[in-house]
Amino acid sequence: MAEERFGLVQFEGKAVTVIGPDIRPGQKAPAFKALDQTWQERLPLEESRGKVRVLAAMLSLSTSVCDAETHRFNQEAAGLGSDVHIYVISNDLPFTQKLWCGAAGVDRLTTLSDNAFVEFGTRYGCLIKEHRFLRRAVFVIGRDDQVVYADYMPALGQEPKYDEVLAAVRKAL
Repeated sequence: MAEERFGLVQFEGKAVTVIGPDIRPGQKAPAFKALDQTWQERLPLEESRGKVRVLAAMLSLSTSVCDAETHRFNQEAAGLGSDVHIYVISNDLPFTQKLWCGAAGVDRLTTLSDNAFVEFGTRYGCLIKEHRFLRRAVFVIGRDDQVVYADYMPALGQEPKYDEVLAAVRKAL
């Protein structure tokens, strides 16, 4: 049974329960399985081994902050090169992610759905129990599968510190 922690995050002014431990720099990144836009099971860390990975956890692509964050990471991906892979992970269903990406022109990163397995959410301390969606967080995983950057946003509506994330990515290259 995964660890449950109440009160770390609020949703609509009410404290909620986060499932899973917080991930810290220096740890080995936990493996997880998720679904891609075609409903195929993916093992993102295994598939991108040897690259620097950004894992961005978010509530839903259809919210304004998640929309802005995903667009920003898609834009940044163009300048980071082929040795960096960005994954945006939410509990949106795969067809919802596919429709959103198509309409938004997002094509330089990979969206993954944690809806079916919730492995990412529970292993990275991002699953909000009461609503079964993810708390906003960003992780940078080095080529050696070690976490080099981890940041949990204190509020669901707060965007990540993009400059810090990009600096961690460049340092890991």
